[in-house]
Amino acid sequence: MSDFIYTPPQVPLSILHADDDIVVADKPAGLLSVPGRGIERADCLIARLRAEFPSVLLVHRLDLDTSGVIIFALTAQAQAHLGQQFENRRTQKRYVALVSGHPLEKRGRVDLPLIVDWPNRPRQKVCHETGRPAQTDWRVLRHEGDNARMRLVPVTGRSHQLRVHMQALGHPILGDTLYARGAAADFPRLMLHAEELRLTHPMTGQPQTFRAPTPF
Repeated sequence: MSDFIYTPPQVPLSILHADDDIVVADKPAGLLSVPGRGIERADCLIARLRAEFPSVLLVHRLDLDTSGVIIFALTAQAQAHLGQQFENRRTQKRYVALVSGHPLEKRGRVDLPLIVDWPNRPRQKVCHETGRPAQTDWRVLRHEGDNARMRLVPVTGRSHQLRVHMQALGHPILGDTLYARGAAADFPRLMLHAEELRLTHPMTGQPQTFRAPTPF
């Protein structure tokens, strides 16, 4: 990662929803959710949102290379409420991924504990001794040539969980330069998209679903 050069896409903001308490955006792949280390990584989604929503507050993140639905709070009260929902797994996130190969089964669950791979940060790895519990439900939507389009539902929210779990399944996500090898890694972007987020509105208490169309 030392030779990584951050070149975020210069595209207009895609706002899926905004009210007095929350703003929901469709994050493009290649854009950080929050600032990275150094002035050259200051450009990020929350900074771009701040120009239009000065009180914007972080709730959760998407990986740099992942696109899709992400929610921010506009008040401290909304931030606390949403934070509790994520922490207590009262939200549901659904992702779409293109993976290498064809899984033998149509659906299943990966249940493998994860921990940071310290010598190779930011990589994560499966570790049955000291890893934190992690589960991902998956379903094959269709085959596309030698690859498969899958729906992934993370039960837990570990760093790089979907990417490591798909690699462990034997079907790495296409374009994943950390966990895929050879032709599977040679794509213009990581083929992982946060398609849908379901939660409860922090002020009205109403269930809400936000979706962003898959760009690949």
